[in-house]
Amino acid sequence: MSYGQFRQNSQHDHRRRGQLAQPNLSESEGKSKMEKAKQFLQPTQADSDIISRLIIPTHRPGADTSFYEDFALKGIRVDRVEQGLVVCTFKVPPRLADRNGKLATAAIANLVDEVGGAVAHTEGLPMNVSVDMSISFLSSAMVGDELEITSRLLGRKGGYSGTLVLLKNKVSGELIAEGRHSLFGKHASKL
Repeated sequence: MSYGQFRQNSQHDHRRRGQLAQPNLSESEGKSKMEKAKQFLQPTQADSDIISRLIIPTHRPGADTSFYEDFALKGIRVDRVEQGLVVCTFKVPPRLADRNGKLATAAIANLVDEVGGAVAHTEGLPMNVSVDMSISFLSSAMVGDELEITSRLLGRKGGYSGTLVLLKNKVSGELIAEGRHSLFGKHASKL
């Protein structure tokens, strides 16, 4: 096939795809289908009654675990806590894996956020908020791998704190990710 024939076939393909992508519905038919879709998605009175009877317990921050904490952090074990250092162990659960069975990058970011925040936290004060996070994804962890998560406080200036979080495979020692995490907390003056 020559370049000219390839180009001509390619252009024909694009025109054909464009024609397939355009619906063959009149405007009134399109509106009718949209109305049917809206009606289908509208909850019935019975659905509304069931939903109104649901009892959702109130969450008491600091006293109860939330769904988020149960889902994202369940299974994390704190091994060591010192001034400016937190060391944890975490076995990668299936619920935090991507479709390839690897620890999802969002789960890694969450661990950097949570464990980095823990090392910067001062007991009795509100939690700091994340200002910036930078993560280098160096390798991957599979479901069932046991990780060592080390968080160090790099420094503190006023309400600003900087942390370094390392995630390593506990068996092989391979570095999975390195995260730098900046946090800020505006705390009331002691004066």
